[in-house]
This record gives sequence, structure tokens and C-alpha cells, in this order.
Amino acid sequence: MKVAFISGTSIVNSLLFSAWEVRSVETKYGIVTYKTRGDQVLLNRHGFDVPLPPHSINYRANIRALADLGIRDVVSLNSVGSLKQTLPPGSLVSCADYVALQQGPATYFDDELKGGAPGIANNLVPRLVEKLASEFRIQTGKVYVQMRGPRFETKAEIRVIQNWGDVVGMTLAHEADLCTELGLNYNSLAIVDNYANGLEGTEIDFVKFKDLVLENQTKVNRLFGRLLEILG
Repeated sequence: MKVAFISGTSIVNSLLFSAWEVRSVETKYGIVTYKTRGDQVLLNRHGFDVPLPPHSINYRANIRALADLGIRDVVSLNSVGSLKQTLPPGSLVSCADYVALQQGPATYFDDELKGGAPGIANNLVPRLVEKLASEFRIQTGKVYVQMRGPRFETKAEIRVIQNWGDVVGMTLAHEADLCTELGLNYNSLAIVDNYANGLEGTEIDFVKFKDLVLENQTKVNRLFGRLLEILG
């Protein structure tokens, strides 16, 4: 099956893709480096060289590159913070909707009076949930709240957005909007790496975040391995 996977830190830390071929494609919005094996494409949203922070990612180039490569189905794995006590670190979720009010959405409609209808296709999610059920419980229908970054949210900000959704991150909304504009099916998977700042008495910074991501790496490796088998 021709499918693209988009991820970030979990790709860098995984050895699953070390033998995949590295290629580059030039788009109207910039050059994008990706990895490929057979019909499968792997994209690190932050880049494979010097990783870019979320607010500096060239989302338009990334998604345009996938479209130019003939991709129609995209599976995204996002690292998220939990806004709910019922979603502890290590939880796997799929988001069906999102809130992105802090900054304008990434768009391809620069020169025409037009706007894309938002949405997450999740056309592959039912199949993935079924096939992964013996090993992974994926909670579906969650709402993703996107913040700008690169810093984490203040405790006061988390108190404000807790009623907006279930998890918080910095990337999904841009990717989902752009995929929708180009007719690509965006599928959301996310792993909870931490409680949001102040939730459950926790405090978060980048060093602690990286440690928490590493704690979930074994689970992420196995998840990616199964995804490659199911969609291979």
C-alpha cells in the first residue's frame, strides 16, 4: 500500500528506518528530504538534519512533497501532552478534530479568495485500531489543541485550554489543513508523552520532555513495526 508516515522525535530515536533509502524532492515551497522503502515514505516533520522547532517547520513543503510523490494516505504520529487525568503518559489516541486559534493555519490559498474545509479523514484508523487491538488500545475521537511553541504552555494557559480538547501539541492542525487542501487523507495517531504543565502537579521543560519521550520509545518502535506490517 502506498502510504506516507509523518513523525518527529520517535523517528530519530528509532533504528527501524536506518536502512531506508534517503531521497530529496524539490517543491515550490522548498526541498524536502525523506526516506523510502518500496511504496512507503517516511517524513520527519522536523527534518533529518538540524531539527526545526514546530513554529519553523516548512509544513507546506512537507505536504506538497508527499502529494508530488503520489501519496494519498498519510499516517501521522504526534507526541502530545495530556489535558485529562484519564489520559496518562503512554496512552495512544487518535484525534478526530482540532482547535488552532493561537496562530493562522498553514495554507496553499495565497492568491485566491478560498479556504479549505477543515477535517481529519482518519480513513485508515478503523482498520488500524482493529489490527492493533491485541497489543495496543487506541482511544479514538479525541480533540487536539494546537499551540504555537517552541516553548511549552504555561500552567495558566493549560487551565484555559483544558476545556477545549483532550491533548495538546504544536503540529497536527497545520498538517491536517494542508492535507485536506491537497486531497490527501490525514490519519491521526498520537502518543501521550507527558501530562500538560501543571496537570497532576507536574512541571514540564524540554529536558524532562526528552526523557519522557525516551521512556515511550520501546512502545513507539513496536507500534511503528506493526504499522509497517499492516500497511505494507
